[in-house]
Amino acid sequence: MQVMRGWATRHAPWVGLVGIIGIAQEALAGDYEGSPQVAEFVGEMTRDYGFAGEQLMGVFREAERKQSILDAISKPAERVKQWNEYRPMFITDARIARGVDFWRQHEAVLARAEQEYGVPAQVIVSIIGVETFFGRNTGNFRVIDALSTLGFDYPPRAEFFRKELREFLLLAREEQVDPLTLKGSYAGAMGLPQFMPSSFRAYAVDFDGDGHINIWNNPDDAIGSVASYFKRHGWVAGEPVVSRADVRGDQVDEGLTTGIEPAKTVGELRALGWSSHDALRDDMPVTAFRLEGDNGPEYWMGLSNFYAITRYNRSVMYAMAVHQLSEQLVQARGVK
Repeated sequence: MQVMRGWATRHAPWVGLVGIIGIAQEALAGDYEGSPQVAEFVGEMTRDYGFAGEQLMGVFREAERKQSILDAISKPAERVKQWNEYRPMFITDARIARGVDFWRQHEAVLARAEQEYGVPAQVIVSIIGVETFFGRNTGNFRVIDALSTLGFDYPPRAEFFRKELREFLLLAREEQVDPLTLKGSYAGAMGLPQFMPSSFRAYAVDFDGDGHINIWNNPDDAIGSVASYFKRHGWVAGEPVVSRADVRGDQVDEGLTTGIEPAKTVGELRALGWSSHDALRDDMPVTAFRLEGDNGPEYWMGLSNFYAITRYNRSVMYAMAVHQLSEQLVQARGVK
């Protein structure tokens, strides 16, 4: 992450940017040169956030429209995988081994994050493992290209990505980094934990105290930021994540949750034929779901910490992959 030491403060123009990214009059016109949408966006950023319009236009003269990004986001959704197909994508010997190495390498920082935020080290490690294989796959698109392409050339979700583009430019100014150097996924997710810019500004933390938040190649900041995210989304220290359930009767499926929000209580599920393997209070709200495992249907109750994981990615299978990888990491590391 290239730090730009001469940048302006949060509420002032990018005074030092002109010489850095080269917006001289003779600069070649980019894909967004003369775009009315971009001109309107720059006008809003100038009016509402104090950016210098010509300097910001210089950024967009360098931004590139990427057809590969539009192809990726527009491709037909693949068949939804069942759990017995999805799980092996993330619970692998290689990922577990790399996770144990990552945990040992950053043990002190993970312990401090767990102490400060109440989020277990293995959950933090698991998130980074599922998201980017511990930094191996963080994305090769420039974030400015991804968010400009989707914000100005992908009408179905243009409003969302323009909002993220705004957040990205603000974070670049706040962190004094060159917005043309930061890379991420085709959708603009960034760094080891794959934060979108709005999540970065809301939840990322400077966990090593060096004055900058760097989730791209500073594991300390990435670890602290994941822990911060979960704490802010309701993680409860010491509480379990899921409970396996046995079911019987013809009302079982009436208990299944539509969506991911906890919609039924343990007591309501019990009345429908569910029984938890663990002692849970009847008034406890849970997400009730069924997965297709190797040995047939599995019934589960997701507790409040399970819901916190789904706030990172709104998928029951994603949350289960994170949880079960975290369990495998504990077992492989021999942590009691």
